[in-house]
Amino acid sequence: MNGRDQEAESDGVEEALALVARRTRHEDASGSAPGSDASSESTGESAAERHRATSWSGARALAARIGRAAQPRTRRVRLDHALGQVLAEPLTALCDLPSFDTSAMDGWAVAGPGPWTIRGGGSLLAGHGETPPLPDGAAVRIATGARIPPEATAVIRSEHARTDADEGRLHAEREVVQGQDIRPRGQECRSGDHLLPAASLVTPAVLGLAAAAGYDELVTIARPRVEVLVLGDELLNAGLPHRGLIRDALGPMIGPWLGALGVDVVATRSLGDDAEALHRAVTTSDADLIVTTGGTAAGPVDHVHPVLRKAGAELLVDGVAVRPGHPMLLARLAPQGDMSPRYLVGLPGNPLAAVSGLLTLAEPLLSGLAGRPTSVPYRAPVRDEVHGHPYDTRLVPFVHRADRLVPLHYNGPAMLRGIAAADGLAVVPPGGARAGDELEVLDLPWTSWAPSIADGGRFT
Repeated sequence: MNGRDQEAESDGVEEALALVARRTRHEDASGSAPGSDASSESTGESAAERHRATSWSGARALAARIGRAAQPRTRRVRLDHALGQVLAEPLTALCDLPSFDTSAMDGWAVAGPGPWTIRGGGSLLAGHGETPPLPDGAAVRIATGARIPPEATAVIRSEHARTDADEGRLHAEREVVQGQDIRPRGQECRSGDHLLPAASLVTPAVLGLAAAAGYDELVTIARPRVEVLVLGDELLNAGLPHRGLIRDALGPMIGPWLGALGVDVVATRSLGDDAEALHRAVTTSDADLIVTTGGTAAGPVDHVHPVLRKAGAELLVDGVAVRPGHPMLLARLAPQGDMSPRYLVGLPGNPLAAVSGLLTLAEPLLSGLAGRPTSVPYRAPVRDEVHGHPYDTRLVPFVHRADRLVPLHYNGPAMLRGIAAADGLAVVPPGGARAGDELEVLDLPWTSWAPSIADGGRFT
């Protein structure tokens, strides 16, 4: 590490780096003997490479901590443009809710005990201004949401009242309790009350609450800007594979996957195996995060490491003890003027290995940069035995079946068939898991169900 610390980051990031380094040294000192690789990735790496690799949990925690330490950019947006963004400051009521006493039902506003004399002049309707006080013993028809006249003591629902047309009298058919069916001013909140904390996700319900509380605009955290660079001369963008060329699966997948995390993908570009083009792209991009695909190993056309060295980047994670996805990396790019710190996540070229890199490094980093709250981990029992790697974590696609995680086939590093059908990925510790063991679960961004934290993470 070259020690170039950015002022926008806290000292906690450096502490996290040191913690990861200590944890890695400890794991290596107690390491287990190498063996067969259940993920089908090569196990031929050297002891030095294993020593350099960061533990999966350490890499993920470090990425999250770096993201949270960054100074977020904020912007003011109209309500109709705020959906899916994150509040940069608490939502505070700008007025009382409701701002005056209102009727909760269609019926009759009454004053004092009945029976009541019905006043003429029509009904009180929502949206109308103040009305004269209601004398004791009088009643007036009122609509839901209409302002309660001064001195009124209750509202009687239409279905709970009858009128005597001859005498112009109103009679209640049920007991009338003072204040019934009246929403008093400030019942939901008073002006200045904190309604939601900063970092809350702006949902449709939040938009409704903000509008009711008097907002036309919200101050939100600007979405991180991400650029995707697809590497490899062997990739086709159309047609069937032929003559040693294969279809690019990562270009169509990575951008939408990142978009589902709530970031702005500014571009997805194919650079082939051109080291100069990669260096130019890395050093000129103004994105908060660059994501590269492929080229993270040490082959003759694996240019990511040399380009990062040439660009003066600082490697924060260089290899992770996870299968698939071992040769992933995270780097802090050299500063450019007064720009915020910029980062690069290097994904392996194999598709499922790239997904592993997204979940391990890119997702927690971007959640922090976007100001989103960290998801609460949960665990669920696995239905079947899952083979493990001798000393690395495995990420295995699964589906939910009867409150159990069912591992899917086609989970090799070059395969997408399993993850395309999956509900998420199960975190399998070194050595594997037996049927019934509880495993940590990584949800996919588009998963439609959500675990209940209150019942210990069981899914509904």
